[in-house]
Amino acid sequence: MRLAIINDYQRLALEAADWGRLPNGIVAEVCHDQLTDPKEAARRLSPFDIVVTAREETTFDRALVERLPNLKLLVFHGARNAALDLEALAEKGVTVCGTGYGYTNGTVELAWGLILGLVKNLIAEDQTIRDGGWGAGLPLGLTGKTLGILGLGTLGSGVAKLGLALDMEVIAWSQNLTEKRCAEVGVTLVTKEALLRRSDVLSVHVILSERTRGLVGAKDFAMMKPSCCLINTSRGPIVDETALVNALKEKRIGGAGLDVFDQEPLPINHPFRKLPNVLVTSHIGGRTYENLAARYKDCLEDVLAWLNGIPIRVVNRQSD
Repeated sequence: MRLAIINDYQRLALEAADWGRLPNGIVAEVCHDQLTDPKEAARRLSPFDIVVTAREETTFDRALVERLPNLKLLVFHGARNAALDLEALAEKGVTVCGTGYGYTNGTVELAWGLILGLVKNLIAEDQTIRDGGWGAGLPLGLTGKTLGILGLGTLGSGVAKLGLALDMEVIAWSQNLTEKRCAEVGVTLVTKEALLRRSDVLSVHVILSERTRGLVGAKDFAMMKPSCCLINTSRGPIVDETALVNALKEKRIGGAGLDVFDQEPLPINHPFRKLPNVLVTSHIGGRTYENLAARYKDCLEDVLAWLNGIPIRVVNRQSD
């Protein structure tokens, strides 16, 4: 039986978990590059019975699943993965297991890093000084400004609490958000339109689903303040990417701090790599050392449990 660990480009998997606990005859074979090409993925993964992947770099759609004749167990980081066709995997009899979330504050910290990087103009300030200058414009203050939270779950509420600590007015909306939940966090429930019109910073924290895909689009950007900064550390397709690019090019919003994209890695010629009012990171919200180390330990536990016939953290149900 063969086991592959893929997309370990931080080279952490073997350090974080004791893969020597695997039964004799099973060795963890590690792929350190990003396996994004479907043909290459099929070629390299076809011999393996068990695949451990990180997040969503490799798309396990029906076409790829059908080209992996030996695959029996697929383990991924976290509890959700938009790159997996769970139906196709179940039909093929593949068990799919997730992990715990590990260190969840990493995404909250990154969201605030993006907020502060934008409003304090940190990239331009740094570059101006490196180029021999001094001062790249006036940064904005946040005290008294309005922070809008789109989705008030664990991550959204974490971002909201830091906004409250900075004496910001914090408002929130999502399709099923209640007054009770807002009261628990100490924020104000508003309509979607009010969220868009009033926010000086709008941070996205809903889960990607068919209902939330394209939730923020061209009509929504038209309602935002021209100074509003959009932050997305959730999933790229929640925001209509074409509409966002147009809004940024036409300066209809102040800027965007983005950790997630429709296509990852971000294509070389993508406008987000060039636009001056965009601050981008490479989907690192959940990729703290502590988080990845905890998740690789969970991956190993998933594999051992499955080998013992008692799988844990199963996210799909196999077809009969």
